[in-house]
Amino acid sequence: MATYLLKKSYQHKDLKEVNFKDLWGDNGVFTTMWIFGNPAKILFFKKHIENLIKSLTVYKINKPNLENNILKLIKMNIKKNKKYNHLLRVAVNKKIISVSLRRRLNQKLKFNLKLVNYSRNKPEFKNLKYQVILKYLSKMDSTTSDIGLCNNGKIFESGTSNILFIKKDYIFSPINKIYKGITLKFFENKLGKIIKKDILIKSLQEYDEIILVGSGKGVTSVNTINDIKWKRKNLKFYKILSNFYMTEINKCSIFR
Repeated sequence: MATYLLKKSYQHKDLKEVNFKDLWGDNGVFTTMWIFGNPAKILFFKKHIENLIKSLTVYKINKPNLENNILKLIKMNIKKNKKYNHLLRVAVNKKIISVSLRRRLNQKLKFNLKLVNYSRNKPEFKNLKYQVILKYLSKMDSTTSDIGLCNNGKIFESGTSNILFIKKDYIFSPINKIYKGITLKFFENKLGKIIKKDILIKSLQEYDEIILVGSGKGVTSVNTINDIKWKRKNLKFYKILSNFYMTEINKCSIFR
């Protein structure tokens, strides 16, 4: 079970606090950010908020002053004297803004990806239709495992992260049916060319490394996919991506 530091919900109309609602299954969107340190820093904060507002506009939930209200609620709930290593989740539907903080856990090198035949609803958005995924994840140790979402013989993303596939020093990413997360965009800028293509389950044995990237997982190397007896061949690109990521963490400014 996740360890929560904070769970609060507020009405859009007056920002009055109401009983907490996680909003899973509702018509709405969310974003998850890594908050760490004392004083607090939030990695890629501005870009996360920009993505959230764009999605809210697509879902016709973006109301006047909504961005300012979200920022106000985040600032109100971040303590100046608290040392953080948490995931800050902001979820929004037509009536409610929910803010929560849960502890961020470090992933282990012996990490398994379990293949699951499931495609997210409107996967290009971080929408709240996550009940099926959460059901799988609730039975797993998030430090050692995640699910790989597959459909029609292709793999798209994990239950929590984007996935990069490495073969002979080339980096590949699924071409569509994924939410293009902020961490993935960061690595696209850093690495230059990431080849977009359909990633077939039957071709996974060809890949030397499979790497999860996202706010919760950071940079996580998959060690095994037991379903198809795939095993990691090396850690070359995991180390490269980890170094880029650590540099960005060190550059991150204090949240104000």
